[in-house]
Amino acid sequence: MTTETFIQTPPVTSSQVWFGESFQDLHPLLQQIHIHGGSLQGEVDIKLGKGLAGILGRKLARKLCVPTRHARSGYKVSISHAAGKLIWAREFIAPDGDAQELVTVFAPHGHYPHGHWQESTGLMHFRLTVDILEGGGWNWRVLGASLHGIPVPVRLFPQSQAYKRIENGRYRFYVGFVMPGLGLLLSYSGMLDLTPVIEPGIKPGI
Repeated sequence: MTTETFIQTPPVTSSQVWFGESFQDLHPLLQQIHIHGGSLQGEVDIKLGKGLAGILGRKLARKLCVPTRHARSGYKVSISHAAGKLIWAREFIAPDGDAQELVTVFAPHGHYPHGHWQESTGLMHFRLTVDILEGGGWNWRVLGASLHGIPVPVRLFPQSQAYKRIENGRYRFYVGFVMPGLGLLLSYSGMLDLTPVIEPGIKPGI
């Protein structure tokens, strides 16, 4: 009776394929998330604009399932890969316990730095690229949009900023929307802790 050790290599994910050799330029913890998946949890700060910007921000928040009755909310995002796609399941948990979930699917096209990702949330689709930030952070940049498959000029949408990076072993992210002439409509951001997926690596043999 012997015990053999098998090193189980995780399958190559859509993120690794899309970035190619540049995947190594991401922070090691971002690499880990986009190889093994996992869950990120913590609290987020939610900000709305003033006046008309705030009204538009609340409408946008409803579409994104972001609660706006409180300035802070619990937040959890589960990251996984399936059939060559990157899947983000976000859940906002308000202080009163009310929870809202939004699932977004990202499909890769081409390769970094000239390729893009298609983000699908309901009937809206966005073409996004990634800028790798100093320190290995990940910044989304919008290239185009479509509704029901019909191209829509990006200028008709609020300008967005969305990035993630690692600070002191924790995951910092920011998502914000600005309308030219009105200013900030909506933003949510915070520091999250990673709960990784544990991959089995040892099994007995004869």
